[in-house]
Amino acid sequence: MLKEFKNFIMTGNVIDFAVAVIMATALGGVITGFVNNIAMPFVGYFAGGMNFEDLHVAMDGKEYATLAAAKEAGGAVIAYGAWINTIINLLIVGFVMFLIVRAYNKTKTPPAPAAPAGPTQEELLAQIRDLLKK
Repeated sequence: MLKEFKNFIMTGNVIDFAVAVIMATALGGVITGFVNNIAMPFVGYFAGGMNFEDLHVAMDGKEYATLAAAKEAGGAVIAYGAWINTIINLLIVGFVMFLIVRAYNKTKTPPAPAAPAGPTQEELLAQIRDLLKK
């Protein structure tokens, strides 16, 4: 059983999958940083100086200036601004993955065209027969 497990782990597909998961995690961190630190400040600026991260609804009915203040008060808070950031993050990750797959597909070499079919065995025998007649 241990030998089977070793063979399973050492196959190329499992190794490729592990590398893909690690790269996706790293890419996700980079894109999250991009969304939170670059994209959302621009969106907030063009939306009238709004900070999406602070958009929230406090379930106790009180108004709080920031999400941190609402959480510090100890009540339940629906942080829909963070959810908006997550949706934008998902869209950017999807787009980046689309670009990566598209670029990868362009690097693939198309399959070689099939070699033209040669004469069949019957055609070769007919040619030999005709040559022998001459």
